[in-house]
Amino acid sequence: MLSVRRPDFTCSFRINTIRPPATSMRETPSRRQIHKVRFTIAAKHHITIAEVYESELVDIEKAIAHYEQAADYYKGEESNSSANKCLLKVASYSAQLEQYPKAIEIYEQVGSNTMDNPLLKYSAKEYFFKASLCHFIVDELNAKLAIGKYEEMFPAFSDSRECKLLKVCDNRKSRTVFIQVKEFDSISRLDQWLTTMLLRIKKTIQGDEGDLK
Repeated sequence: MLSVRRPDFTCSFRINTIRPPATSMRETPSRRQIHKVRFTIAAKHHITIAEVYESELVDIEKAIAHYEQAADYYKGEESNSSANKCLLKVASYSAQLEQYPKAIEIYEQVGSNTMDNPLLKYSAKEYFFKASLCHFIVDELNAKLAIGKYEEMFPAFSDSRECKLLKVCDNRKSRTVFIQVKEFDSISRLDQWLTTMLLRIKKTIQGDEGDLK
């Protein structure tokens, strides 16, 4: 008689209904968190490349491109403060390369974003100041309109030393501007960027005075 061999295993249709501990569920990163980590890593990667281009390879246009890409990644994770830092780098280099409309747009954007932040609002006057300097180099009338707009948007800008210096620049008298810049520099030292922009404005003023002779 043939004997039927039993299988070495048995099938079970019982479903495991035991849930994992709540703590382990909380530790499991969500898809959103994973994307956020990836965006941060990508942003830092582009910043590193940008720093190499600006300090070692001295290719400012490529540095700008990587800072812009880093800003986009930070915006993707809603890290606005980090995005603004990258954008300000872009604005600074754009102005140096005489890409003034691009620099103005960024300074206005960052200024508008920071003026409503209790911790950052006093930085807004710096960004509106830099935007105004770029305006002055391009067109005097647009500079006047821009300054009026910034004063309306951010009343604290009106009483700032930066705004007073801009209004002296508006007088288009090189000697008066020189005196006011010297006074400004005695209180807060001018960095290389501000010095460069003010020298460019000085050239336009001297050119206008030459035209009037």
